[in-house]
Amino acid sequence: MINSKSTKKVWTCRRGFALAELLVSVGIIVLIVLAIGNFNADIFFLNSVVDSSLKAQLDARRVLRTIIAELRSVSPSSLGAYPITTSATNTLIFYSNIDSDQNKERLRYFQQGSELKRGVLEPTGSPLVYNPVNEQVETLIHDLISTTTPIFDYFTQNYTGTSSPLTPPVDPLLVRLIRVTFTIDEDPNRPPSAITVTSQGTLRNLKDNL
Repeated sequence: MINSKSTKKVWTCRRGFALAELLVSVGIIVLIVLAIGNFNADIFFLNSVVDSSLKAQLDARRVLRTIIAELRSVSPSSLGAYPITTSATNTLIFYSNIDSDQNKERLRYFQQGSELKRGVLEPTGSPLVYNPVNEQVETLIHDLISTTTPIFDYFTQNYTGTSSPLTPPVDPLLVRLIRVTFTIDEDPNRPPSAITVTSQGTLRNLKDNL
């Protein structure tokens, strides 16, 4: 004959053990879900960082290609002014025909705060005049950071690849090659670190003028 008290005691122990197992299982599942959630959040963050960094590099290189192409075709203005009018460390103003019409545009690249901007000024009127009021300005690059390297470095026709740039203030008449450097950091408080891109262009229409 089975003791009813013993049966009840065994059943109570089994029920308690099952509850403990359930709690442990739920705890493990919660930990797994949290781990997966954190992993997905990390992957999303890394993808965001990589995409942002890649976009910043592509934008900077696209702007560099545009500037260098324009510099290689610098020429006197439609009024006969010298091809380069301003050659400062963070401002460059020159003339180049960028739209294949009969007139030369005045191009102004300049830093304003953390932005690199470009101003395009078409000559108008009869006789022609470059009226600053008509300048069209656009922002090309955001998140520029200040470094010891200027945006624009200038070199003479004697540049060999290792020569030092001209010391400011630079006489535009001496310039035969210009190096352009951007350092960008979208968010200094998170990776990746600052990105620096650089390129240089020879002023082909001026190289034999000295």
